[in-house]
Amino acid sequence: MSDTLPACPECAESYTYELGALLVCPMCGHEWSADQAEPAADADSATADAATITDAVGNVLADGDTVTVVKDLKIKGGGGGTVKVGTKVKGIRLNPSGPDGHDIDATVPGFGRMNLKSSVVKKVL
Repeated sequence: MSDTLPACPECAESYTYELGALLVCPMCGHEWSADQAEPAADADSATADAATITDAVGNVLADGDTVTVVKDLKIKGGGGGTVKVGTKVKGIRLNPSGPDGHDIDATVPGFGRMNLKSSVVKKVL
C-alpha cells in the first residue's frame, strides 16, 4: 500500500483514514477494505453503479423489498402528518429518475402512495 490513502469511492473526498483493516471516509461514513482493488473504469461497472440504489446504511435495494423509515418524515401538502420512525413499508418500487431525488415509489401504511428518498429508509434483512 502506498503512503497516500485513496479517495473515497462513494463521495471522492480525500480525507480517508485507516481504522484497523478498513478505510473510512469521515465525510460520508463509507467504509471499505484496504485490500480492495481500485474500481475498474470499464463501462459495465459504471452503468451498474449508476443504476444501483442503496438505503441509508448502504444495503442494495431491489423492487419488492421491505424497508423501514429511519427518521420522522413530515408530509407536505394534502392532509399533512408525519411518517414515524420504524414504519414498515412493503413492496417498494425503485424509480431512479424520480422527482427531486425521491427514488422509491411506495404505499406507506396510513398515508397511501408516495415517493421516498432511499437515504431515509433501511432495508429489512
